[in-house]
Amino acid sequence: QVQLVESGGGLVQPGGSLRLSCAASGTTFTIVAMGWYRQAPGKQRELVATITRDGNTNYADSVKGRFSISRDNAKITVYLQMNSLKPEDTGVYYCQAQTWGPRYYWGQGTQVTVSS
Repeated sequence: QVQLVESGGGLVQPGGSLRLSCAASGTTFTIVAMGWYRQAPGKQRELVATITRDGNTNYADSVKGRFSISRDNAKITVYLQMNSLKPEDTGVYYCQAQTWGPRYYWGQGTQVTVSS
């Protein structure tokens, strides 16, 4: 079992920045990749960015050049640095971990609101 705890959401003005964190615990040695997804009101959950154990990253086209995913292996934490935020980035951001199997685990989500 893997447990994920997100933090760092909040209210920010358009053009601002936020950094989300996702701390993993439990059987973390089984994690092969982690990522961030988001869900806006009335919309389906969508991929934002992922990072593998080897450090390979993948981004949604809508966030390329603005968001950056990174990880701290010692802390077993993944970060999402979000710059040049837009109102359409508003939503609940969820951390996901993919383990052997594969199996998928989700955090509880953190709200990001971009508004003036």
